[in-house]
Amino acid sequence: MKNFLITGSNRGIGLEYCRQLHRRGDSVIATCRSSSPELDELGVRVETGVDVTSGSSVLNLKNRLAGATIDVLIHNAGICENNSFSNLDPESILRQFEVNTLSPLCFTKALSTNLVKGSKVGLMTSRMGSIDDNTSGGSYGYRMSKVALCMAGKSLSIDLASKGISVALLHPGLVSTRMTGFTPNGISPEDSVSGLLKIIDKLNLENSGSFWHSNGEILPW
Repeated sequence: MKNFLITGSNRGIGLEYCRQLHRRGDSVIATCRSSSPELDELGVRVETGVDVTSGSSVLNLKNRLAGATIDVLIHNAGICENNSFSNLDPESILRQFEVNTLSPLCFTKALSTNLVKGSKVGLMTSRMGSIDDNTSGGSYGYRMSKVALCMAGKSLSIDLASKGISVALLHPGLVSTRMTGFTPNGISPEDSVSGLLKIIDKLNLENSGSFWHSNGEILPW
């Protein structure tokens, strides 16, 4: 049994991570700004009031963890706001950088003493953060923040290697959740998380820093 901490756990992919991990017998610390009935029903440890953009909020969480070992830290919290070239919104772009890029990096730093040799860090990024795969343009804030998150994750995989900590950059696929407007073209959270957990389970120092699709495919930078 491993100890997982997941951010943004009250719905969507984060909730499904908690559900599947709890079902298979792992210990789950679910963090979120506010809980949901679905999360409360799972019976996992729920830590509310955790805003990943707030340093004091993250430090309060660290104090509540009381030095507990985190075997797998999954950064799932994120936002997606539309920024087309004809409707650029600099404040929106900066907000997405703060939530999607800077917060996971600072959160990892804050909880680094809870990580031990053999621990893993999963960064929920996106195929939209692939420069080579960008054939449709637009989505400036989201794309740029996810490219930057991929770079942060690659650097983390190098900086944490000496401590025996591996890092995965994870694309969930197009998933039918509230963030995507429950698109009928997407896969289910169940299928996405099932694939992602297979990748996380196989993550090690040799493949650390790779950029994966939930179907196991290595994605281009």
